[in-house]
Amino acid sequence: MKKKAADYSLYLVTDRGLSRGRTTPEIVQAAVRGGVTCVQLREKNCSPREFIEQAILIQKFLKEHHIPLIINDRVDVAQAVKADGVHLGQSDMPLEMAKAILKDSMIIGISAQSVQHAVEAEKKGADYIGVGTIYPTLTKDDTSSPLGTEGLREIRKNVKIPIVAIGGLNKENSGDVIQNGADGIAVVSAIVSADDPEQTARELREIITGAKTS
Repeated sequence: MKKKAADYSLYLVTDRGLSRGRTTPEIVQAAVRGGVTCVQLREKNCSPREFIEQAILIQKFLKEHHIPLIINDRVDVAQAVKADGVHLGQSDMPLEMAKAILKDSMIIGISAQSVQHAVEAEKKGADYIGVGTIYPTLTKDDTSSPLGTEGLREIRKNVKIPIVAIGGLNKENSGDVIQNGADGIAVVSAIVSADDPEQTARELREIITGAKTS
């Protein structure tokens, strides 16, 4: 099985702790109706069985809408549900090991907090990099200083693969991030915690599209 092409323009990262009592499938379905182009299922505090169950719950809907399902951290879970990809942080399974296991069957994204991380990820065959944090955020627990748009531009100068910016992104700053070199934005609370996830996703998608054509 060959990996699918992906549109990273509006990349949703789930977090049920921020969903205000709504289920992950409810959030995902609303966000996709609003224009999300890629979904990463992130489950930091559950068993592998529960992670798999959550993935299966949203996978059928995403397939019907031709939206890639990316699994955070867990190569085994991604394999079990035949997801479209996996996203790995700097402390997760090494990229070369993941590629040896997955061959060319899945998208592999890598988190990058520096030019060095980004260049190394591209050299080793990552399909895209998640760059951040761009702005201060409470949804990621790393201690690295925010890169800002200056750091983003520096990374953009050094790699050719797609960049998905993450960290503190919302309707006010997403256009600037696209104009400073990101191919897409990854959002967590901006959609997951929104009063109306569908409408928020729609507005973000319009901002991204406008920034790419301006």
